Amino acid sequence: LYELSTLEHYVAQDLRLMEQVAPDIVVGDFRLSLAVSAELAGVPYVALSNAYWSPYCRQAYTVPELPFVRLLGPRLAQAVFSMVRPLAFALHCLPMHRLRRRHGLASLGFNLGSVYTHADCTLYADVPSMFDMAPLPPSHRFIGPVAWSPDIAVPPWWDEIRGDRPLVYVTLGSSGQVQCLPALLEALGQLELEAMVATAGAPVPGSVPGNVRLADYLPGDAAVSRADLVICNGGSPTAHQALSRGVPVLGLAGNLDQYLNMQAVVKGRAGKLLRSGSATALEIGAAVTELLHGPGYRAGAGRLAQALSSSTAVTQFPRIINDLQVSWSSSARSREG
Repeated sequence: LYELSTLEHYVAQDLRLMEQVAPDIVVGDFRLSLAVSAELAGVPYVALSNAYWSPYCRQAYTVPELPFVRLLGPRLAQAVFSMVRPLAFALHCLPMHRLRRRHGLASLGFNLGSVYTHADCTLYADVPSMFDMAPLPPSHRFIGPVAWSPDIAVPPWWDEIRGDRPLVYVTLGSSGQVQCLPALLEALGQLELEAMVATAGAPVPGSVPGNVRLADYLPGDAAVSRADLVICNGGSPTAHQALSRGVPVLGLAGNLDQYLNMQAVVKGRAGKLLRSGSATALEIGAAVTELLHGPGYRAGAGRLAQALSSSTAVTQFPRIINDLQVSWSSSARSREG
C-alpha cells in the first residue's frame, strides 16, 4: 500500500510532531509509520485496527474487486488470488521491513497482519464473537465498535415516508462502488418497500423510482433506527451501526477489508454479501427480499446487537489508556531506578 519513500516521509513528519507535542502516548488509526517513529521517539504506541487484520484471526480471503476479476470472472480470479496472495501480502510488508532495518529496528517479518497491527498495544474496534481468533497476547484487546454519525439535519422528505412498508436505508459511503447504483435503484424500484439513499454526493444516473428518496448525506444513527434493512459497502462502521440496532446488512463489497468484515456478518447470519463489481438488479432484489422476509436474519442481527452493546469503545478506551499510562509510567520509573 505504501512505498518506502512515502513511509520514510511519514516517519519524518511523525517525529517532528512528537518533538513539538511531547506526547505521553501516541494513538494511531492505520498510520503504519508510527510503528517506527513512536519507537524511535521512545513513546508508547497504541494502534487502532479491525480484528480481520489481526495475525491471530483465522479466516478465508475473498478476492476483492481487482482489475483482473472482470477479465477472468470471480471463480477463476479467486483461484488465482488464492495462489498469489501469500506472495502479494509479503510484498506489501517489504517496505516496512526495509524502513525498520534502515532505522536499526528489528523486522516485523512478512505477515501482513503483524505489520498492520504492530504496536505496544493493539485495540480492535470489533467484538470477539464475530471472529475466529487464536489466543491473544495481553497487548491485543477488543474494545468494541467506534460509533459515529454526522450531526446533520434530516431532509424535507424525512417525515413523508410511509410506515406501512419495509424501509431500506442505503449508504455506499465514500469508498463504495458507485457503479452499482443503477442496478441498486432498479432493484429497489421493483420491490414493495420504501428506500432512503445517501449518495455521498455521487451523481445518480438515470431516473429515480418513486419509492426511493435521495440525499447527499443522512444522519446514520437516525436512519438506521428507522430501517428494516441497511445496504452499504460492507465496511465495519456502517455494518456496526446497523447491527448494533439489530438491523440486517446487505454488503456490496469492493475492497478486501469490506469482504473480510462481511464474512463475519454472514457467518453470524445477520446479512448477505454481493460483489459490487458484478451484482445485478435481479441479484440485489433477491437478496433484499430474503433479508427482509427470510427466516433468521433479524434474529442473527439481534444476537450480534447484544454482543455489540456489551462492548463499547466509549467506556473501554479511556479505561485502557489510563491503565496503560500507569503501567508504562511504572516501567519507566523502574528503568530509571
